Amino acid sequence: MRLDKFLKVSRLIKRRTLAKEVSDQGRIEINGKEAKASSTVKVGDELTLRLGQRILTVRIDRIQETSKKEEAAEMYTIVREERLSQQESSID
Repeated sequence: MRLDKFLKVSRLIKRRTLAKEVSDQGRIEINGKEAKASSTVKVGDELTLRLGQRILTVRIDRIQETSKKEEAAEMYTIVREERLSQQESSID
């Protein structure tokens, strides 16, 4: 499945266009490598997302084409969540 679609279906990012913008800015990595919106994700991959003042690392547990709100969180497991200070985020 495409990265931008997974982010939308899993509700990590609410809109697919926003998921595309974030990945095109180089703020998403798959298994430590910078990812584009069209990158393919699979079960077991680790995604690192830099969103605002935090860095979120998740492992993909399940891939499905659609999901209900209640099921979306079951598609991934949060591995690590870090908050950036104002100084660290302004460097980027």
